[in-house]
Amino acid sequence: MKIRPLHDRILVERLEEKEVKKGGIIIPDTAKEKPQEAKVIAVGNGKVGENGKKIALDVKAGDKILFGKYSGSEVKIDDKEYLILREEDVLAILE
Repeated sequence: MKIRPLHDRILVERLEEKEVKKGGIIIPDTAKEKPQEAKVIAVGNGKVGENGKKIALDVKAGDKILFGKYSGSEVKIDDKEYLILREEDVLAILE
């Protein structure tokens, strides 16, 4: 299925956190926090500025990003969980 978010929104897939932390302690799934790193799957066309021109997004499909803890809306597409968030919720692009 092809999907394209509208305006300045982006569709991301959370990256899974590693099971073992420092010291070899394994944290059960119920105690884990959701990761704040994600891979960008699709991006919108851009935000329309006050002058009527489109402002292109800084992120592009394939980028690895860091986003705010309580950002976005969770959606389920083809039995996979994704997150749709605005570009302003992206804190950084990981290189």
